[in-house]
Amino acid sequence: MDHKDYYATLGVERTATQEEVKLAYRKLARKYHPDVTKEADGEARFKEVAEAYEALGDPEQRAAYDDVGQRYRSGPEFSPPPGWSRGFEFSGGGFDTQGGGGHSEFFESMFGRNGKGGRGPRAAAHRPGDDHHGKVQIELRDAYRGGRHTVSLRVPHPDGSGRMAMQERQLDVNIPKGIRQGQRLRLACQGGPGLGRGSAGDLYLEVEFVAHEHFRVEGRDVHVDLPVAPWEAALGASVTVPTPDGSVEVAVPAGSSAGCKLRLRGQGLPGTPPGDLYAVLAIALPPAESDLAREAYADLARVFADFDPRRALLSADA
Repeated sequence: MDHKDYYATLGVERTATQEEVKLAYRKLARKYHPDVTKEADGEARFKEVAEAYEALGDPEQRAAYDDVGQRYRSGPEFSPPPGWSRGFEFSGGGFDTQGGGGHSEFFESMFGRNGKGGRGPRAAAHRPGDDHHGKVQIELRDAYRGGRHTVSLRVPHPDGSGRMAMQERQLDVNIPKGIRQGQRLRLACQGGPGLGRGSAGDLYLEVEFVAHEHFRVEGRDVHVDLPVAPWEAALGASVTVPTPDGSVEVAVPAGSSAGCKLRLRGQGLPGTPPGDLYAVLAIALPPAESDLAREAYADLARVFADFDPRRALLSADA
């Protein structure tokens, strides 16, 4: 994905104050506004300027943008690892990934489609603190077992120059057994501090699962590809199937084919009711690396001389 240089879009230095960012935006917005611009690409430039200001005009989002750029940018290309935008904590309305904000792929991948939102200023002498929002990743097995886990969040804090910079904090979080992808956890009084005698806000953490090499999650159901030998599929067998919470034995029916799904009832994510685990059969062929192995394959070819694995395909093409 292309890295968006929002400072260049607004024509300001990275050391610019928030007021300088605002003034640059207003100047360019007047120049490229669709109602007044005479530039051929005025509307597109206006959208670029508006997106840049949405990222840099908010001190928290600007701090996150600067932090990510320092860690993952390499020239014009932006190739961060999976889950690069997770672990940030913001105040305000949280992440909105449902609407259509018309932002670039880069902006949406970091802030959601409509940015983090916000409550706006309030002048009361005593008021509750802002709720904070963040995203965290957990292992799939943690959703099976639940328990206390330590999560790290990068939180914007003002530095000595008045700019916002990222600081890391760690929290012990109780992960409920059976939590699902996208579910939110509420941590009372872990958000922004209150004003006066106002109570602290809450922290809402949206949970995502770390991508697993073998397991795929759909709601409460879990899918895993299960390699079986040709003779196990043809003759039937009892095989060991891994699950995120241990291994179980399952019977492969005789005459099974690739793609066949074996349902392990109740072995998906815990819940009421629990999900199921589906083992999807894949036929694994042993290599013909010895004379004996090649001879065995030759014998198989003679026994099944009338078998054509492409018969149905060729019939459909006729």
